[in-house]
Amino acid sequence: MKRLSIISITCALTLIVTTSFSVAQTPDESAIKNQIHTLFDGMRAGDSSKVSSVFYSEAIMQTVAKGKDGKEQVMNGSLQNFLKAVGTPHDIMWDERVSTIDVRIDGALAHAWVPYSFYRGDEFSHCGVNSLQLKKGDDGWKIIYIIDTRRKTNCIEQL
Repeated sequence: MKRLSIISITCALTLIVTTSFSVAQTPDESAIKNQIHTLFDGMRAGDSSKVSSVFYSEAIMQTVAKGKDGKEQVMNGSLQNFLKAVGTPHDIMWDERVSTIDVRIDGALAHAWVPYSFYRGDEFSHCGVNSLQLKKGDDGWKIIYIIDTRRKTNCIEQL
């Protein structure tokens, strides 16, 4: 009986220690998450330079959303147009709120899955998921591709 208790306690401690180590972030994962937070902080501040700093100069931007015909479609965007819109003074803060950032890394390529809720000031606008591809270069991790979904209902979570 004592032996069974010792084995049970040992197994439980091993599970706890293993789980706590697997939760720790790698330096690359932390750097990627920092870039994503910098993007959204820059949007809130209306600072296009800050936003621009996280993107590869030839980054691709797309959105999957319903078109005027009600069908889901892929719409192409432009990094330059996005930066111009962020940097153009607006009275209402653009607040993209995220609670989780799921990062996967393989060498110099990373993917981040980022559910969000977007607010204009305090007013809910839309929600969806950002799917970001990042590449690690001499100047760190940069976003090379971003595609998002947008909808007003059935949000994963409204933050």
